[in-house]
Amino acid sequence: MKKYASEFIGTLVLVLFACGTAAVSGAKMVAGAVTPAYLLTALSFGLVIIAMAYSIGHISGCHINPAVSTGMLLSGRISGKDFLGYVIAQFMGAIAGAAILYALIGGNLGLGQNGLFRGDVIKSLLVEVILTFVFVLTILGVTSRESSAKKAGLVIGFTLVLVHILGIYFTGTSVNPARSFGPALILALIGQPDALSVVWVFIVTPLVGGALAAFVWQALDTQEHALNT
Repeated sequence: MKKYASEFIGTLVLVLFACGTAAVSGAKMVAGAVTPAYLLTALSFGLVIIAMAYSIGHISGCHINPAVSTGMLLSGRISGKDFLGYVIAQFMGAIAGAAILYALIGGNLGLGQNGLFRGDVIKSLLVEVILTFVFVLTILGVTSRESSAKKAGLVIGFTLVLVHILGIYFTGTSVNPARSFGPALILALIGQPDALSVVWVFIVTPLVGGALAAFVWQALDTQEHALNT
């Protein structure tokens, strides 16, 4: 239960701080130029991961993302029981984080929710699969050796910054089903039902990207894993 509680807290913090930064700063492309808010939001997602990695990483591995847990499950690093517990905790944490964020800023600014790229489902699907694949593959690689454990949090955090720098322009960057579902659900509950209309894209595609990363990593890796998280 300590592992699941850690995943709940970590995902709550991710949504509250990182999605909150996106909401209050108004991260978006303006006339083809990247605004400071755009980069600030990308950085906030990475910084949360770094902070959580070095605070709860030794307890749960700091997945705080069902796509990461999917990659870990398929690569044999967590059990099916833990996978289920992690995913439930992650979704609950994301909902709680979004609820707190709504209590603080209301719904007029949004809650950092994701959206389709120019209404194009196919491009949005492709972008999210690619971004999640890169993110999860990096995690599987950097956590596969004991010698990399001390720097894993930094590598993972800055990789998340990287995927956000590209992805915000297209979809706002999900790569995390829980992070997308929490804000969408709260917005729907306060009278914005359209918020849930495309959330399936941001639930399905990160899971696909995480699974692909696990399969590719297993094909490339030739040694026994040193870490189980």
